[in-house]
Amino acid sequence: KQTSSLYLSLYCCTSVICVQQQQLFATSTTNRPTSLSAMVNFTVDQVRAVMDKRPRIRNATVIAHVDHGKSTLTDSLARLAGISPYRFGRGGDDELDERCIAIKPTGLTLHLDLPEEDLPAGSDGRSFLFNIIDSPGHVDFSSEVTAALRLTDGALVVVDCVGGVCVQTETVLRQALAERIKPVLIVNNLDRMILELQLKPEEAYQALCRVIESVNVIISTYSDDISQDWQVTPKNGTVAFGSGLHGWGFTVPRFARTLGKDPKALQERLWGDHFWNAETKEWSDQDTSESGAKLKRGFCQFVLDPVFRMVRSTNGGDKEVSDRLISRWGITLHETEKEKEGRELMKLVMPKWLPFGPVLLHMMTNHLPSPVVAQKYRTELLYTGPLDDVTAESMRNCDPDGPLLVFISKMVPANKGRFFAYGRVFSGTVRGGHSIRILGPDFVVGESKDMFEKKVQSTCLAMGRYIENIDDVPCGNTVCLGGIDQFLVKSGTLTTRDDSYPLKPMKFSVSPVVRRAVKPKNVADLKKLMSGLKKLIKTDPCVQCIVDEATGQVIVCGAGELHLEIVLKDLVELSGVEIILEEPVVNYKETVTET
Repeated sequence: KQTSSLYLSLYCCTSVICVQQQQLFATSTTNRPTSLSAMVNFTVDQVRAVMDKRPRIRNATVIAHVDHGKSTLTDSLARLAGISPYRFGRGGDDELDERCIAIKPTGLTLHLDLPEEDLPAGSDGRSFLFNIIDSPGHVDFSSEVTAALRLTDGALVVVDCVGGVCVQTETVLRQALAERIKPVLIVNNLDRMILELQLKPEEAYQALCRVIESVNVIISTYSDDISQDWQVTPKNGTVAFGSGLHGWGFTVPRFARTLGKDPKALQERLWGDHFWNAETKEWSDQDTSESGAKLKRGFCQFVLDPVFRMVRSTNGGDKEVSDRLISRWGITLHETEKEKEGRELMKLVMPKWLPFGPVLLHMMTNHLPSPVVAQKYRTELLYTGPLDDVTAESMRNCDPDGPLLVFISKMVPANKGRFFAYGRVFSGTVRGGHSIRILGPDFVVGESKDMFEKKVQSTCLAMGRYIENIDDVPCGNTVCLGGIDQFLVKSGTLTTRDDSYPLKPMKFSVSPVVRRAVKPKNVADLKKLMSGLKKLIKTDPCVQCIVDEATGQVIVCGAGELHLEIVLKDLVELSGVEIILEEPVVNYKETVTET
């Protein structure tokens, strides 16, 4: 049960390692609901109905450097659907001193109805389907990020406004651009600028500019002809600011709605060198007036000033100022809520005033592509066959009636030693009982090597901690498939046509270079250990298990110290035996070159 709860699905359960305690948390099998009925805001039937509305689907991965706040942002989205936070993270005062790092990608499928003002142009309905994957940020788990990115079309790039763009930020953003994943930027932890660094609005603006500029430099460096126009800017809403930890945030266009009758014209003035002259009631491109008075930048005066004053007054206990601001911005508090003070009041008021969840949904619906749009320019990058054949045309058009084409990026252990194959449907519709051709990474067109024919036993949906059976899944969506795990090792392509080509294999930014030798504590358990190693190879895209013929040692290879530690924990649970770790024996050999 523990193994099942830890690995039920790449996007079905939660795993977190707390570095200080070195303890692996997982949702208990007995406590995990097995039905979506616990999700009060939507049902499987509603999800399935929107699956046929491909322009209203958004697939996105949350990527960032370690500890920049990816998971707390995902929690903000989970709450919109009536789901309590489904993973451990920086969620409360008693947890702020514990640095928790996600080690497995965690996904969430949300069905939400958007308000009319947030709908993209030309939308034929308000119901949208969001497939969101919270990926790991540690460099050792970059292979998991690659596997998650292959299944999505957009990326929410999270950057800590204090730490700025870090090494792993550039790595994961480069991976996203290589897969032609369109990014939007979330500048997180704005509360740290206000409370910890005590910056003035103008100083904060300059720091935010540097973060945005650094991200745009990376995008321009690694972009191609398709992605060269994917620069982010606050003016059009592709950049959000906020605090994922406290659940509040905003974009310039959304904030402009609260300030004037013409928000579209105003949002152009709320970023950049635009200064408000209170004497003439006009905008100026100069920071000084004709009388020599210093003018305030529009973004600082109309956006940062109110936010900074609200955070500092509520957190600092200035009741008179906070009450005045709460009344001015029309924030409604119940009688019991009005009694709160200090940090508790700030954590209550800010999400009511500037809720982060709707901001993120607005960014995804209006600035990230649907599968119909994304597959038009991703097909030539991913499909290895002729771009004018039937399968390529169906993939490019995201045709649910075309030949089946599914890419499996992850094998996830389930019960009784079996595995789910988790992937994305790029063309056609997959259903239980469907006869398919399984093309492994070593498949060569025209040969039968690494090719199998098999029937899909079951199709499932993975939704956070929940898993639900479903009759069929059309293209543009993610899916869990059962009954084909014996013919796939790590990844592969599924199709129905004999002349279909496989999709391009994933390229990882890390390699398994850290090695440890393992052996069972009890020699009689060697067979169980070898069986566990075979399962382990399937569970992780980057792990390698080899047997050194010269020494007879069993070697497990990982991308780094932390990655290898987690892999070895997985091995113990998968095999059910105690193991002994040793240093690998290195053979030194020499020969005679001259006599």
